[in-house]
Amino acid sequence: WVARMIMAGYEYTGKRPFKHVYFTGIVRDKLGRKMSKSLGNSPDPLDLIARYSADGVRMGMMLAAPAGNDILFDEALCLQGRNFCNKIWNAFRLVNGWEASDKVERPAAAAQASAWFDARLRTAAANQADLFSKFRLSEALMDIFLLFRDDFSGWYLEAIKPAAGQPLDAATYSDVLRFFDHLLHLLHPFMPFITEELWQNLAERTEGESLMCSAGTIAAPEEGDEATIKCFADVQQIVQNIRGIRAAKQISPREPLSVAVGGELPVQRFADIVCKMANVTIATNATEAADATSHFMVGTTEYRVNLEGNVDTEAELAKAQAEIERLKKFLEGIEKKLSNERFVSHAPEAVVAMERKKQADATTKIQLLEETVAKLTNR
Repeated sequence: WVARMIMAGYEYTGKRPFKHVYFTGIVRDKLGRKMSKSLGNSPDPLDLIARYSADGVRMGMMLAAPAGNDILFDEALCLQGRNFCNKIWNAFRLVNGWEASDKVERPAAAAQASAWFDARLRTAAANQADLFSKFRLSEALMDIFLLFRDDFSGWYLEAIKPAAGQPLDAATYSDVLRFFDHLLHLLHPFMPFITEELWQNLAERTEGESLMCSAGTIAAPEEGDEATIKCFADVQQIVQNIRGIRAAKQISPREPLSVAVGGELPVQRFADIVCKMANVTIATNATEAADATSHFMVGTTEYRVNLEGNVDTEAELAKAQAEIERLKKFLEGIEKKLSNERFVSHAPEAVVAMERKKQADATTKIQLLEETVAKLTNR
């Protein structure tokens, strides 16, 4: 039929009717069988919409449809789509429930968070345009899905969230509404119904105005955006490590902790976000650590979380000793491999370099743990 349309175009108009042709794959069930009435494995679309919403089903179909491949349909993806709709709706309810005040001074953490998300949004919009130009629609959906779920809802909104019952400063609230508007524009091709509904309620609209016809232009990426995004990725690792330590030691998130940094703080531009989201104070260029500390590394920087008064000494001592034994066995295997001249001379350079890095990392971790054991033993 494509060939016939092309020939008809030349015959009746003398012009090529279209430049690109997008072929979709065959829809199959999660077992890989072609959907058909005889097999009874083809769900009723109206039933799916009733259970998961139209946008949820659209998202499920798009996630299952990578360009050039057959569509392996699974209702679990529609459920994921419905849950994402709930995520969008709940984010809107949160933002819509905040009050803005010109009398509230803008917190440093909020300003830092807005600067980061501005860079993240510009980069994501450029990536969306590139993916659309290549008809990689499933990847484009996944990219904007992660942008909204993780970066906007999981990090940005938490970083700017005011204290309970307190208003948000006007500048940050303006940023939130602008970001939400841009995100709805990016999501609209995939989820037109919920995005239109929320866009209509995000601000005053004129009669007949629609998100479908709104330009929603996002600025092009700026120099320094990639560096900003990379720096914030380290912030996320730091916060996640501190939260992981809290969870492992059963320390409440409301309990303030102090963190000593072995040198300058590489993420100084986002220091207030780290302090707010991890509920810590930070001391840089620290040479001495408290007896009860937990260590972690982000990049080449060491962080020591002071757990004084919040730790079971005997349990921590046993855990540290067990980890030392595990790491020593692991290190023994690495060193045995690196002492093998045949392996070193014949293996690819990248493989050997990776093994040497594992050796160095394990040695550093063992050293830190042995210091911890010594301090716990001498308490």
